[in-house]
Amino acid sequence: MDLKAVKHIASLARIELTEKEAEKMGDQLSSVLDFVRQLDKVNTDGVEPLYQTSGIINSTRSDEHRGDFKMDSNLNEKLIGQAPAKDERFIKVKPILSR
Repeated sequence: MDLKAVKHIASLARIELTEKEAEKMGDQLSSVLDFVRQLDKVNTDGVEPLYQTSGIINSTRSDEHRGDFKMDSNLNEKLIGQAPAKDERFIKVKPILSR
């Protein structure tokens, strides 16, 4: 994989790489892509898609308030008060998408 593509991927992942690390990463990514190309050659005609292998069905709990603690203004202030930045009752976070 060329160095420009590796640097682009690193910037998307917000990873800083030295030139040496970028070269090594390029070699490793090329190996992964070569393996995937080998998988593309496998004949999968007649093979049913496999979505999961454990057999677990409906393993998530319902999204209901369990009453573990009573949310009141005092608890809300304690929770919001721990945030490094806030705006009234909301926690402010850095943007993850640029315009």
